[in-house]
Amino acid sequence: MSDLTLVIGNKNYSSWSLRPWLAMRVAGIPFQEVRIPLYRADTQADLAAWSPSGLVPLLRDGELKVWDSLAICEYLAERFPDRGLWPDESAARAVARSVSAEMHAGFAGLRGAMSMNIRRRYPDQGRTPDCLRDIARVLALWSDCRLRYGAGGDFLFGRFSIADAMYAPVVLRFQTYAVELEGAAKDYAAAVLALPPLREWGAAAEAEAESIPKFDLYD
Repeated sequence: MSDLTLVIGNKNYSSWSLRPWLAMRVAGIPFQEVRIPLYRADTQADLAAWSPSGLVPLLRDGELKVWDSLAICEYLAERFPDRGLWPDESAARAVARSVSAEMHAGFAGLRGAMSMNIRRRYPDQGRTPDCLRDIARVLALWSDCRLRYGAGGDFLFGRFSIADAMYAPVVLRFQTYAVELEGAAKDYAAAVLALPPLREWGAAAEAEAESIPKFDLYD
């Protein structure tokens, strides 16, 4: 049995939970999963038993607790250096960290207008000016990373990395809101959606019973 436990929220809605979960599954890092449904009367009490921040995700490694998606991914890259969670070459690794940090800290317009919701389809919704600017920036990032560093595979830096885990929820958002993609961005999104672990996550999201109305934005 693995010493690692990953605490996550609803798979339909929790984009932050998806990021380390996907990184671990693609990298073949074994872990136990604890799912805590969010925005229920007992959610905070359940989270308090695991997470000092009261938020998901959280990784427990023995007595150590690591919270925040990017911090978890960084810890995993150090804990499992043979799994290739960052690119090998230093310049590519620096850019991968930069685009991951930008995803972590930015894109408020996209997050607000196009929250992750795997079960729904909202074509043509959410096109606010701020969201459209964020979409343009994401597509530019994807195209640039693929052009400069993607020759070794189908992902932003060739093989799958933490950067792809950080942008996987955006790929799912673009599917939900029918954002039109072309060229390298379209091919990249298709590669992410084809990942078996992401398909597994999506199937689990479809099967969840919980609904959170504040994230069913355009019903």
